[in-house]
Amino acid sequence: MRLLPEKGKGPGDPTRHLRFAIVSTAKEHSTGTVSGGDATCPFDDCGRLISGDHIKAEAQAGRMGEQLYTVVFKKMVITGYTKAGKPKEKWVRGYRAPRPEDDVSQAVAEALAEKLPDWEAMDMVPTERVPTDINDDRPIQYGMPLWRDLFSPRQLLGHCTAVEMFRELIEEEKAAGRWNEVTAAAFAYLSLSLDKMLNYNSRMSVWMSTREVMANTFNRHDFAFCWSHAEMAPLIVGLGYDWAIEQTAKCIGQLVALTRPDAGTTASPQSSFDFDGAPAFTPPPVTLTCKSGDSLDHIADASIDAVVMDPPYYDNVMYAELSDFFYVWLKRTAGYIYPELFRRALTDKENEAVANPAKFKGEKGAKALAGRDYQQRMAAIFTEMRRVLKPDGIMTLMFTHKATGAWDALTKGLMEAGFAITASWPINTEAEGSLHIKDKSAANSTVFLVCRPLAQPGADTRYWEDVEPKVRAAVRERIGVFQTAGIRGVDLYLSCFGPALEVFSQAWPLVRGTPRQDIEQSRRKRRQAEMFDEAYDPFAVTPEDALVAARTEVKQWRLSQLAHVRRNVELDNLTSWFVLAWDAFEAPIFPFDEANKLAKICGVDLDRDVVGRLAEKKGADLVLWDSVTRAAKGSLGLPDGRDSMMDALHQLARTARTASLESANELLAKHGLAVEPAFLTALEAVLEVLPVGSIWSGFDLPDAAKGAGADFDALENLRRLALAEKVAEPEQLKFWQPEELTV
Repeated sequence: MRLLPEKGKGPGDPTRHLRFAIVSTAKEHSTGTVSGGDATCPFDDCGRLISGDHIKAEAQAGRMGEQLYTVVFKKMVITGYTKAGKPKEKWVRGYRAPRPEDDVSQAVAEALAEKLPDWEAMDMVPTERVPTDINDDRPIQYGMPLWRDLFSPRQLLGHCTAVEMFRELIEEEKAAGRWNEVTAAAFAYLSLSLDKMLNYNSRMSVWMSTREVMANTFNRHDFAFCWSHAEMAPLIVGLGYDWAIEQTAKCIGQLVALTRPDAGTTASPQSSFDFDGAPAFTPPPVTLTCKSGDSLDHIADASIDAVVMDPPYYDNVMYAELSDFFYVWLKRTAGYIYPELFRRALTDKENEAVANPAKFKGEKGAKALAGRDYQQRMAAIFTEMRRVLKPDGIMTLMFTHKATGAWDALTKGLMEAGFAITASWPINTEAEGSLHIKDKSAANSTVFLVCRPLAQPGADTRYWEDVEPKVRAAVRERIGVFQTAGIRGVDLYLSCFGPALEVFSQAWPLVRGTPRQDIEQSRRKRRQAEMFDEAYDPFAVTPEDALVAARTEVKQWRLSQLAHVRRNVELDNLTSWFVLAWDAFEAPIFPFDEANKLAKICGVDLDRDVVGRLAEKKGADLVLWDSVTRAAKGSLGLPDGRDSMMDALHQLARTARTASLESANELLAKHGLAVEPAFLTALEAVLEVLPVGSIWSGFDLPDAAKGAGADFDALENLRRLALAEKVAEPEQLKFWQPEELTV
């Protein structure tokens, strides 16, 4: 897309506006105008930087508008002809710039002005406010204080019209005497279809250029503000409401197939299966209840064989807060049929089992209080599961979270409820063949935990010092299996949490034989004890201790894997951390807390040794620097590597990138690095974890990772020039080489 500014008479002229043109090459695209929340004026006679705070202030004052910039369409094309001479037809997607007739904003504004008063009077439009204590308050920051503001005027007009027609159809059915339980259920399903359209028609639904499809509002499970949003035309045949209703019908068909196997696996609302005329059939007994997991008083003690649970993932997703987006509309459709289910103004956040800091807003240590609240709520749920399970029953649950704090809280809840973890299995959900080109870290595995009721603990005191070696041994036994199965990066650490917690939970309860030695950990535990008005116990053991042991084992394993040649030398602490950070997170941006946990295992002080030297802290994340950025920040260390071999490697990479490969080779020789085992080992490991740059891969990396990719290219070129006989080619290059070269 290319911007075509119409400057008028210059800055301040109210006729100034932007036009758009579709272009076919990347070089023709206009540069982006938004970065880090700040914007740059697209008019070349201005070009001033507009701060994010100013943009938010303008939005909150109601002065943020929107402009149509692309229309997506489909057309039939002929791709060839059959032997019989018949044309082969195919629908292809195309793009065009907006035309004057596409701008219906004035007509939409007039229609809304006419209809909104009646809709508000009939309670057909969401007038509820977005809660000010919401965790993700970006809707409020960007001028959307009401839930209806999350929709553009055109979207709002469409959605409210749908609610109006929904109500009218109900009245028609009732007036005709056709209203019954089945009809009511059908309308409830229809309300879900309308809500599906909401998900694909808001100011936060985006166009995915890679797949050329729309992504739903909660593609990222938060209220991420979208500078460019997409809309789905609701009344196009086969799309819009047709598509949303079809998707709902597909789900109904799948449910029918589960509950009525005699109808066949293809049963759906559109099928011709005659349920009334079918032979007698007794469906399997299924009881559906909607109750709190910590109070299943309709289920008898020790009566259940298995519990299968997908618990809330700590602070990863605020489910109730996100649900308000849908709830305020369902109240006005499904709530018109089943009002008893929609008595609340908004969803219930107070009783939700998530680590929600908003519940403790204004209190000291809100995050820690939220974590403790989650632990206690999950313990209550697990206690109820323990009550209803038979003595030989089994409970399985899945968990996906990078933070050890989340795992610590979940495991505490399990053990307090009387469960032990008896098996664990990681399920790798990453796409096969996914390559190392991410810009921000993400976990791709779900860990399934198998739990059984724990036998009554004995009277003997068990010590952590005796159990820790067994925890480490369990991790060592499984880590190779996980890696061979394709588990890698941060998922390798998560996968090893399972075996560690198996041993730990089966040995519970535990105490230390000697007081905790880690000074920083001791301080943190003491502060937590004071916050919760508890006595600090230096001999206490928590699941976090098992997770630290697991991380340590993975660290040692991975470092041994990344250095292929045994040179009887260990990487220095800072280089070890850098290598393991790239290896674990596979991206230059990752959570600061997780980086800190890895730093402790490597013997590195993150704030002192890393921040301002190798990386910077941005919000809750840590952002790694490449060699050129380090030089620009004035943080490059000595080129001889006396403090850390990362300094030597970055000096060489920067020299090759900004001067020449020959200059880098001269620097290598000057400091005798070619015969230094520690340098050779560091180079070998770094070349296995940095993302492969465009020179060797032929592909562009995400912006955040481009510098690291350029470092890889520079160091690989230097290796080939001067060190090919001492340092082998990186194994990861095999992914990028032509097939005939790797046979």
